[in-house]
Amino acid sequence: MKFNITEIESCIEERRTIKPEKFTSRKVHKEIITRLLNAARWAPNHGMTQPWHFKVFTGEGLSKLGQGMADIYKSTTEESLFKQAKYDQLLNRPSLTSVAIAICMKPSENGKIPELEEIEAVACSVQNIHLMATAYGLGGYWGSGAVAYSDEMKTFLGLEKQDKCLGVFYLGYPEGEWPKSHRKPLEYHTEWIEE
Repeated sequence: MKFNITEIESCIEERRTIKPEKFTSRKVHKEIITRLLNAARWAPNHGMTQPWHFKVFTGEGLSKLGQGMADIYKSTTEESLFKQAKYDQLLNRPSLTSVAIAICMKPSENGKIPELEEIEAVACSVQNIHLMATAYGLGGYWGSGAVAYSDEMKTFLGLEKQDKCLGVFYLGYPEGEWPKSHRKPLEYHTEWIEE
């Protein structure tokens, strides 16, 4: 074996979605963030388009992100559907972590690769980030939704018309014990065609 298969399997199986509300105040160092983003660059992508683009918010940038998302929610939500709790969550969630990464997709300029494949490549890059985060003992949460997908969010992030924001990935050290999880057995999701 080229790599320790047991350790790789453990890292994959231990990966967890942990929301910023469960993070401690311990800061994630820039060197670790850089290593996670470097791992993201090695995701598979059709035609080597490398469509991922990351906007990293730290320090005062986290307040800017929270205010921006809250303002977008307020300006794009009908008054009858507006929820103060949702506004407050968007406003405050970034302040619960030391780093938040806007996950963006910049499609290839030649347009030969279908947009769906570019999005899939970015999703693979996020999985690389999440697995590296797990190896460092970091929790991660990929938040998305109407605000993230909006044209207003693209404007806030300085993206071009053809680009997309696919959400915000929050990183932090989780409090307490590492969460447990389970998955259905393989036979629930697999069909073998042998003839």
